[in-house]
Amino acid sequence: MNNTNWHGKPYYSLDAYCKNTYGEKLYKIAINAGLTCPNRDGTLGNNGCIFCSAGGSGDFAIDRQSYPSIQAQLAAGRALFHCKQTEQRYIAYFQAYTNTYGPLPYLQQIYEEALMESSVAGISIATRPDCIGKEVLTLLVNLRRKFPDKFVWIELGLQTIHEKTALFIRRGYPLDVYDKCVASLQRAGIPVITHVILGLPDEIPEQVLQTIAHLNSIGTWGIKLQLLHVLQGTDLSIWYEQGNYLPLSKENYIALLINCLEHLSPDIVVHRLTGDGPRNLLLAPLWSLNKRDVLNSLHHTMKLQNARQGSHYERHTL
Repeated sequence: MNNTNWHGKPYYSLDAYCKNTYGEKLYKIAINAGLTCPNRDGTLGNNGCIFCSAGGSGDFAIDRQSYPSIQAQLAAGRALFHCKQTEQRYIAYFQAYTNTYGPLPYLQQIYEEALMESSVAGISIATRPDCIGKEVLTLLVNLRRKFPDKFVWIELGLQTIHEKTALFIRRGYPLDVYDKCVASLQRAGIPVITHVILGLPDEIPEQVLQTIAHLNSIGTWGIKLQLLHVLQGTDLSIWYEQGNYLPLSKENYIALLINCLEHLSPDIVVHRLTGDGPRNLLLAPLWSLNKRDVLNSLHHTMKLQNARQGSHYERHTL
C-alpha cells in the first residue's frame, strides 16, 4: 500500500479505505439484532467475557426496544447524522452480542433487510470464529452474490493469541479455531476484521506484538485496536475495585499503540484505534472518554517520532 493514499494520516484508516474505494466517508450505524452469545446462554458460560457489559459490547447500538426492526434502527441511526455532511451512505454494523449465533432464516432476514436499504453500502457483522459454520458461510457467500454492489464484512473478537490470557478473559475458544475460520472466510472472499484488546491483564508489550505478528501472517484484512475498558457490572470491575488490575495510562497506551502500528502490515486497514466506553458504565480509564484528545495525541506523537504503520513490519507467513 502506497501511503500517499492514506489521506494525510500515518496509518491506513478505514476512512482512507472508504474514500479510496467508494469515493466518500461511510458512517457506521450500530445495530442490535436481539441475539445472544454462547458465552452467555449457558453453552460455554453465563457471564460473558470478563470485560463484556450486559449489552454484549453493543452499548452504542440503537435501542432495540424503541426500534425493533432493522429498518427502524437504520432510520434512527441515519437521523443521528443529520448534522454531518454525508452522501447518505452507511455501514450497517451488527454489533451487539454474537451476530451469526441464531437461526439461519432469521440471520438471512436481518442481513437482507439491511442490505436492501438503498443508503446502506454494506454490512459488518461482529461475531466469534466458533460461530461461523458451513451454513453461515454459505449464507454469507450467497449474500455477496445477491447484492454484488454491496460488501459483507465479518468482525472476529480474537483479542489475543495467548492461550493463558484467553482462558483468563473467558474467550471460550483456542487460537486454531480463529485461524481456521479466517482461512475459510478468505477462501469465500469475505473480508475479516480482527479485534485486538490492548491492556489485557498481565500481558506485556512483547506479547501484544506477537499477536500483531500473527495477524500479519494470517492476512487479516482489517484490525480494530481497542483499549481495555473497565465497565460497571463486569467481572473485570471486581478485579479493578479490589486493586488487582491497573488500566493503562494514556501515555502507555499511545506508546503501545504506536508500536503495534509500526509492526502492522501497511496493507491492513485500521478500523479503530481506541474505543468508546459508555459514560454511565465506565469506571476506568477515564482519560479515554475524550476520544478526540486521544487521537490528537496519537497523531502528534507519531509526527514527532516520524512513526508510521508498517515501518517495522517484516513480511512472513505462517
